[in-house]
Amino acid sequence: MEQTAAYSPSPDDETHDAYRVPPHNIDAEQALLGAILVNNESYDRVASFLDPIHFFDAVHGRIYEAAAKLITGGHLASPVTLKNFFERDEALAEIGGPAYLARLAGAATTIINAEEYGRTIYDLAIRRELIRVGTDIHNRAYDAPVDDTPSAQILEAEQALYQLAEQGKYEGGFQSFHESLKTAIDMAAEAYKRDGGLSGISTGLRDLDHRLGGLQPSDLIILAGRPSMGKTALATNIAFQAAKAYKAEHHADGTVEAKDGAIVGFFSLEMSAEQLATRLLAEQSGVPSERIRRGNIHEDEFHQLVDAAQQLQSIPLYIDDTGGLTIGTLAARARRLKRQRGLGLLVIDYLQLLAGSGKFGDNRVQEVTQITTGLKALAKELNVPVIALSQLSRQVEAREDKRPQLADLRESGSIEQDADVVMFVFREEYYVSRREPTEGTPEHLQWQEEMERVHGLAECIIGKQRHGPTGTVKLQFQADVTRFSDLDQVHTEGFE
Repeated sequence: MEQTAAYSPSPDDETHDAYRVPPHNIDAEQALLGAILVNNESYDRVASFLDPIHFFDAVHGRIYEAAAKLITGGHLASPVTLKNFFERDEALAEIGGPAYLARLAGAATTIINAEEYGRTIYDLAIRRELIRVGTDIHNRAYDAPVDDTPSAQILEAEQALYQLAEQGKYEGGFQSFHESLKTAIDMAAEAYKRDGGLSGISTGLRDLDHRLGGLQPSDLIILAGRPSMGKTALATNIAFQAAKAYKAEHHADGTVEAKDGAIVGFFSLEMSAEQLATRLLAEQSGVPSERIRRGNIHEDEFHQLVDAAQQLQSIPLYIDDTGGLTIGTLAARARRLKRQRGLGLLVIDYLQLLAGSGKFGDNRVQEVTQITTGLKALAKELNVPVIALSQLSRQVEAREDKRPQLADLRESGSIEQDADVVMFVFREEYYVSRREPTEGTPEHLQWQEEMERVHGLAECIIGKQRHGPTGTVKLQFQADVTRFSDLDQVHTEGFE
């Protein structure tokens, strides 16, 4: 039976906590141990989530641990086989010695409720841990040194509570193929019903969606390119289109399901929120961002800006422009956003500006490995696609064909390994424009023809994809408003 104090003194009395008994249930602990000692199969029902530390009575925890060692080693755990472990145990001697083991087994009635007993023990252990975390937060706030800021305390408190929330889950382990098959069929059915037949979130670009099937939940998508190729522009385009298309279905139990699009979280480690907003405003209004910043606009363009701003205000796109974030802090903020607002897509601009959570010295490769592993784990944990932008090494510039390859990724080992999809943005126009010959020469005429051929064209090269084919998707790029769009099918088939 769960034991709690019947009387709780006034909160003003700081000594009242000493009279409160932490939540526990000795009867459930005894019932579970008895069931295990009678039938060792009971252990298999609780082994995936219950550990010795979850028992309130330390002796019960040691009995459970000893039984677990015997059972996992292929031996029988019974009062007889456990007797040798506890002959000199002083704590057990106080409650009856080895004979207590026999009493546990003798009092056991059934193993049917073993899992339920285990969950009761586990839940009470989580409650005790919650009390401990709360006490730590309380004491730290009272006695914090000068350099221990409130923001640091809040961040660590959030992390501690989230870790506790993750511990308090029974889910996990094996599931039958029947369940996996049902999930796959449900996903296909949803894709069939959705416009465009996508199983994931639409990028807003028809030909890219055709290749990817949309952005898939739990995928880590690396979007890489050299400076000025348009990585951030493509990421903001995708983020806006996903947020703009967001449609939610509210259920009777209070849960909300995204039927289309997504609530988007955008970590902008390089650009400020205002710069990012200006880009989106330029893209949606058609007024170049340079002219927006200088205020060099006509009256009709001002009305276009107002209309675009009103449309942007209503979309569920949230921007965090804090610089120098660690992967731990980023993960905590993403969890908070999902808890408070919801989250369907996460964008990080860009990966090399993140820091690892720990000390790595000059070992940047090891640090990036922790970052990419953390991003992939976060994508799975939150069950959302994560798009992380990445810089490419300068070796691209040394080749005649400047199209990027997987080997061009900085610290490429972990990035390529952890990513589910790797895409490169490439604009040949950028390179052609920089090798203009002298005007009036035959070479200049040839250069003009080449510029006309590549003007406004971009390529999204899919270098890796776990779920489908690789290849190149051709796009239209309007540089003055940083807008990517589908290429006119008259000129190309859209992808190769």
